[in-house]
Amino acid sequence: MSLRIAHTTTASRGATAWWRRPGWNVPLFLVFAVPAFAQPLTAPDRLVDKANRLHYSILTIDTHQDTPMRLPSFNIGERHEFGTPGCGYVDLPRMKDGGLAAAIFAVFEDQGPRTPEGREKARASALRTLNLLDTVFADHAALCAKALTAKDAERIFTTGKRAIFIGLENGYPLGTDVSGVDLFFQRGVRCITLVHRSDNDICDSGTDDKDPEDRGLSEFGAQLVRRMNELGMLVDLCHSSDKSFFDVLQVTKAPVIASHSCVRALRDHPRNLSDAQLQALKKNGGVIQIAFVADFLKTIPPIPEREQELALVNRRIEDKGGWEALTPQETEEFRTELRGIRDKYPEAAGSVKDVVDHIDYVVKAIGIDHVGIGTDFDGGGYLSDCRDVAGLPKITAELMRRGYSKKDIRKIWGGNFLRVLKKVGTVASASSDCPGE
Repeated sequence: MSLRIAHTTTASRGATAWWRRPGWNVPLFLVFAVPAFAQPLTAPDRLVDKANRLHYSILTIDTHQDTPMRLPSFNIGERHEFGTPGCGYVDLPRMKDGGLAAAIFAVFEDQGPRTPEGREKARASALRTLNLLDTVFADHAALCAKALTAKDAERIFTTGKRAIFIGLENGYPLGTDVSGVDLFFQRGVRCITLVHRSDNDICDSGTDDKDPEDRGLSEFGAQLVRRMNELGMLVDLCHSSDKSFFDVLQVTKAPVIASHSCVRALRDHPRNLSDAQLQALKKNGGVIQIAFVADFLKTIPPIPEREQELALVNRRIEDKGGWEALTPQETEEFRTELRGIRDKYPEAAGSVKDVVDHIDYVVKAIGIDHVGIGTDFDGGGYLSDCRDVAGLPKITAELMRRGYSKKDIRKIWGGNFLRVLKKVGTVASASSDCPGE
């Protein structure tokens, strides 16, 4: 709360003090309980103050962060001031600063060859990342804890720690045997993004330019979705092709999420959901989590130099046989190099206003119960006026500025996601093969 100095004039100093005027019988201890130089907050300040008090009371949830890609060289338990080399967008102290109570940390695996060798290498890589996350939970037990259920998140929230769910981004490491998903469930994964930038054995991607035909969900993919329903795992339809999206909704018995997407009507991008998809998501009972990626929020002018340098690095990766052929050390080195180029040529970013514009659209189209937030921090998401996780209270202030109620804001910031997660658990509990968590 800021205090503003009131400059007194000679005339005002000579006037009779208001507390001595007739009719004013106010005890002096009340008069001087507030500093004489203080002025009331302005209307914008009052709104921000009110928004902050609400924000820090909410079990806020960000459903997609790619921070595990920065492990093991990045110490997530230390505060990294934004703008310093290698700072990233998320660490546990900045999560606390930004009032972010919980997040889904994505274990990302890029798509490689659809061969037994390629799938096994992806599986081994994903398991290494899960091992690194186990180390994070052990080393920073005073700051965070793994969450497996909605009740876990609610319990961890009361302790003041950050609740961390684990997601698998791209089902490629699951292989082609449905039982492969059980291993990842046992390791704590509770959300799977079925596909990424290229088609895989589960379903087709919305961004695979090499194979534009949309075949949708495979039979293996349908079996996998059914098994995920039985286990109580969230099905994430981000990156899915349009046909894959609708095919999954024909199979699943539980609500789904789009963990980090935006609205196609506001930005025509294959990663965004169309009006028809939004309506289907509503019928399913699912939720779309709005991302902070500039190109999903609005049209971004290209930066030729940036694209040229990125293309050169990607060509070197291809010359080595692609991401799947790299050693863990080479993978980290190339990711660091690519991040450096993106930092050198930053794209025009979206804004808090852009994010809430997309939220507004979803609310008007399908209602307040089907929208949330999935920033994609450390995976391409950031805003010009919310550069890292510490800036998230600005989203709450903008929502309040637009007239959203406290109840609505709680739904957007995690309530809707928790409802879906609980329903997924209910569907699993009804299965005869439920693991009984």
